Amino acid sequence: MRIAVVGMGYVGLPLAVAFADAGAEVVCLDSDEKKVAALAAGSSYIEDIPSAELARVGTRLHPTGEYAELAGCEAIVICVPTPLTPEREPDLSFLLAAGEAVGAVLAAGQLVVLESTTYPGTTREELAPLLERSGLRAGEDFALAFSPERIDPGRTDYTVRSTPKLVGGLTATCTERAQALYGLICDEVVPLSSPEAAEMSKLLENVFRSVNIAFVNELAQLCDRLGIDVWEVVGAAATKPFGFMRFDPGPGMGGHCLPVDPFYLAHKAREVEFEPAFIELAGKVNQAQPAYCVNRIERALLEHDGELGGARVLILGVSYKGGVGDTRESPALRIIDLLNKRDAKVSYHDPHVPELPAQGLRSVELSPALGAAEIVVLVTRHPEFDLAELVADSRLLLDLRGATRELEPAANVILL
Repeated sequence: MRIAVVGMGYVGLPLAVAFADAGAEVVCLDSDEKKVAALAAGSSYIEDIPSAELARVGTRLHPTGEYAELAGCEAIVICVPTPLTPEREPDLSFLLAAGEAVGAVLAAGQLVVLESTTYPGTTREELAPLLERSGLRAGEDFALAFSPERIDPGRTDYTVRSTPKLVGGLTATCTERAQALYGLICDEVVPLSSPEAAEMSKLLENVFRSVNIAFVNELAQLCDRLGIDVWEVVGAAATKPFGFMRFDPGPGMGGHCLPVDPFYLAHKAREVEFEPAFIELAGKVNQAQPAYCVNRIERALLEHDGELGGARVLILGVSYKGGVGDTRESPALRIIDLLNKRDAKVSYHDPHVPELPAQGLRSVELSPALGAAEIVVLVTRHPEFDLAELVADSRLLLDLRGATRELEPAANVILL
């Protein structure tokens, strides 16, 4: 079987490797020449896919930047980015460009599956018309479905195979075709009634997290004003064995989905004259959390006879989650930008992110930086961080993740 995957990022590459593992020949298409060259050389740029894993399936991976090579494939899976515009509106430019290019080479009998997270109606109303420029009819001459990606970078307990896969086709036959495709690499494939149901299911998963993260972050700010330990409160509530799911406060949300998806759903809601006040409020709360963290840094310095302007601030961790180097929508970047505007002298250490070109920074050596900083801010808890060392070697440590609660209380440690 010959399968094409369009977009060789955090979603597309693991998917391509999974199909190759299942014995398929996989056309790995990306517009980035550097990614194509890296794959051709057997060099992985995705932390979840070691280069050794590429070498194992390398003969079945065919990197290319040419859409013409999709013509002989039985299935084409689109995994391109769906970010936000600077105005926080959905940006479908990558998806639409890929759809137009696929439509130019589409052949009768092929299956096209969209995996990129988007709002309900995109597959039917945006992608299908582009593909039908080929003269072929979706659901008749070729199959079309939506199957949301569920990749969680850095996670090893749930993989492409062990995570249930949702599929919703334009027709029942389209759904069956998509089920058969993903049955090659997933232990459980869950069929849905339509692409819209699958698109909405993905948004529900992530907006659920967004709303709860916003709630607990707002609660953390309230507890701060009331002089209550929010970590104690969350831990206490989590002892309830039913009706409660634990969410911890932090510096905000990051990654390719959580900070983006509420805005996609809100955009679609407004199209049908519905104001999703609850969802939009959660987005606003999470967007504002880095500013609160900067204010907390300033207050911590003032409480220890310092001030933010001119202070040496060391940020620990700039990726959006521990154990990975992905900085997309990372709250650490916003914190750094806000600190720079307040004239702080900012440096950072992150074992997974060697440099931040947009901020003009490179990761510094940890030990001397700890001693030099007037305040150290733990933004992302990487597994490489020795918490006891951080506490012992920092003059003042602001822990935005509550990680140091595992240790004995220390006078130089402040929790969010």
